Amino acid sequence: MFLIRIGAIDGYQRLVTSLGGNPVHLLGEVGFSPAQLRNPNTYVSYTRLAELLEITADACGEPMFGLLLSRDQTTSVLGDIAMTILQQPTVREALESIDRYLYLHARGARVAWRARGESVEVGLSFDITSPLGLAQLRQLSVGQLEKFLVELLSIREPVRSFTPLLQQRSCAPELTRLDARLLSRIRFEAAVDGVRFPKRWLERQSHFNPETVRKHFQEYMQTLQQRYPDNLQDQIRDILAQLLPSGECSIERVAAALDLSPRVLQKRLKNEQTSYSSLLRQTRRVIAEQHLQHRTMSITDLALYLGYADVSVFSRHFRSWTGVSPRQWRPERVGN
Repeated sequence: MFLIRIGAIDGYQRLVTSLGGNPVHLLGEVGFSPAQLRNPNTYVSYTRLAELLEITADACGEPMFGLLLSRDQTTSVLGDIAMTILQQPTVREALESIDRYLYLHARGARVAWRARGESVEVGLSFDITSPLGLAQLRQLSVGQLEKFLVELLSIREPVRSFTPLLQQRSCAPELTRLDARLLSRIRFEAAVDGVRFPKRWLERQSHFNPETVRKHFQEYMQTLQQRYPDNLQDQIRDILAQLLPSGECSIERVAAALDLSPRVLQKRLKNEQTSYSSLLRQTRRVIAEQHLQHRTMSITDLALYLGYADVSVFSRHFRSWTGVSPRQWRPERVGN
């Protein structure tokens, strides 16, 4: 099964309501609920999300719904991997990083870039299919990719040399609420869905704004307080789940995210009769079992995702938690 973080459709309910639609009803048509949107890191079926975008575009009479949704989004829709990618030294290395880490956000989407003369095309491809098509998903993904590259390159206003690409046919301006200036910049009936920009930009230094990181973690802290009021252990588990793929889930990093010193954090956990290592173990086990059950990645990739340097170490730890190896556990659970 291909999965995607529900955070990819941040702003969905607000936009649908503004277009006169009923977001609760539309979510229900594909088996989603508004409650799932509260946690952006909830994984849902990629195919179902694509179908949601298609039926929403039809219900709202908006053929460019996917792009319209991306307009009010920020790079935060990619989750914490955005912070990792934005810190790469050059645009070239950032693009390579996107390809390497995108599966943490969407399993079933791929990014590849190639030089064409004096330009570079960053193209998106998808491993999923839907009887309703993927036009809106492609629009949304291209819009998000453009937003990300604009921030990476520190472009105040996208210019003509920065071109969104869509394989679909063009849309008449009078049929969409999408800004006419953006519509005029899109290259329709392109060979790929993606973005094109000058080749010389590949070696440009990535624009890394510390304020972006500060704002990201400030918003994250507010979300934690709303999601887990007065529950330190759940807050820590959430932070660990975000930090594990980066390999930077030390107690110092977690304490900093909570605006506490490591010593104070350890003391508070001790008062609650638990420890950082215990919460780390619990978090790794929960994530491991979720991915093994849904077969979202290989066991080797899962070991790296959980911060293990070697799959054998992960297997040994997993056996100590469950009594069986990851390979033995998966068939048993899937069979049940």
